[in-house]
Amino acid sequence: MRSLGARLALLLLTAIVLVVISSSFVASFVMRGPRPNMMIQPMARQLSIMATFAEKDRASATSAGLVVSPKPAEGPRDEELSRFLMEALLRISGMREAVISHQSTGGLTASLKLADGAWLVMPMPQHGPPPGGWKVLAEWLGLIIIGSVLVSIFAASKIMKPLRLLEQAVAAVNPDGTLPHIPETGPGEIRVTAQALNGLSARVKAATESRMRLVAAAGHDLRTPMTRMRLRAEFIQNDEERHKWLADLEELDRIADSAIRLVREEISSDSLEQVRLDTIVGDIVTELKAIDMNVESGELELATISAGPLAVTRALRNLLINAATHGQSALVTVTHLGSRAVVRIIDTGPGIPEERLNQVFEPFFRIDIARQKSFPGAGLGMAIAREIVTRFGGEITVRNRQPTGLEQVVSFKSVDSKFAG
Repeated sequence: MRSLGARLALLLLTAIVLVVISSSFVASFVMRGPRPNMMIQPMARQLSIMATFAEKDRASATSAGLVVSPKPAEGPRDEELSRFLMEALLRISGMREAVISHQSTGGLTASLKLADGAWLVMPMPQHGPPPGGWKVLAEWLGLIIIGSVLVSIFAASKIMKPLRLLEQAVAAVNPDGTLPHIPETGPGEIRVTAQALNGLSARVKAATESRMRLVAAAGHDLRTPMTRMRLRAEFIQNDEERHKWLADLEELDRIADSAIRLVREEISSDSLEQVRLDTIVGDIVTELKAIDMNVESGELELATISAGPLAVTRALRNLLINAATHGQSALVTVTHLGSRAVVRIIDTGPGIPEERLNQVFEPFFRIDIARQKSFPGAGLGMAIAREIVTRFGGEITVRNRQPTGLEQVVSFKSVDSKFAG
């Protein structure tokens, strides 16, 4: 019952049913008819007149349709109504013996004893509900409740349609933060919601493209002054000072290159291929070990994913270099968890303060100033890795290990037949 649509449907159903039950409760009082004392008084007056007529002229009374029998009507006797009838007759014409009995058809019959011992038999009018009336009422209530359920579900679905549109739009957000175009059709509320989402998507796309153009232009425009500065630095006579200048220029060059690569990854639309994740990881380990990085591979299960091979290689290489550089050493494994292929990279470094773990994927993130001076790089490797992994439907998380070390976990949907769900 956590669904808002289900709650709305239940609320509507409850309101309708309560109204129907209240109305039916009032109707039941109406269906009961008048009280016995109010019904018996006029009936006693009619019986007294007819009894007098039958006693004076039996033949005319019989021809007029009155029923005179040697004994009262058969059936169980209603003692309370019989007493009411005799009391009413006593007030109208004197003491007379009278009997009210129940018939098999559900009606009532009044029998009034005449002076000669015969009985005037007369059916009593029905002032209460008809036979089977309560059954009809119950069926009517059941029909209304069933109809109320259908109406409530339909109404809740209509009310929830704009919210479902929002839910579907959020689920369809592209890696660049934009939404696919939503048809602006249907009821007014749906059209307004679709127009708002399309407008939001257009503004996000414009802002993203503007940011990417700015970063790319800045990275590109830095090349010319850095080239001039590098040429001038070559003429510095002091070897130590010249080395410092060239090192700083090299760092600026790496920052510019990383910024441009980050922009390219954000706008890249690599075609999807089925690639062996275990093969990519094995090749990266071999490559990094060749340049004396402390990287080892553990279990490498066969794992096939749908992604761009060059982009995935770039992302995993960045993560392994980050672990080997800042975490002293790195151990990487490829395994399966359900229908997903999982790459785990474990290092033996000091880890990251818990309060700063949520910042590791931010561009230019560094733990502290000392680390920024000690290790080369622009601080964009993790940002680029996340951009690539997210673009291909993957997930990436980072957490500290106990007592020390950091664990980077990357997972993609596996396309291997035995693991794919």
